Amino acid sequence: MALVDTTRRAPAGAIPTFLTSFVLSLRDWNDARITRRALNKLSDRELDDIGLCRADIVNI
Repeated sequence: MALVDTTRRAPAGAIPTFLTSFVLSLRDWNDARITRRALNKLSDRELDDIGLCRADIVNI
């Protein structure tokens, strides 16, 4: 019985750097969006407990 491996890795440089950086930027933006949404759901008291105020959320 023969075994043939048909999976191949893409050669280095096959995926353009532009595409990689775009995907990473999109991932970072989405992580920040989720974090801002979660922080906005907290009360002012809860934000104070973690050392933040409402104005700080915009900078995250």
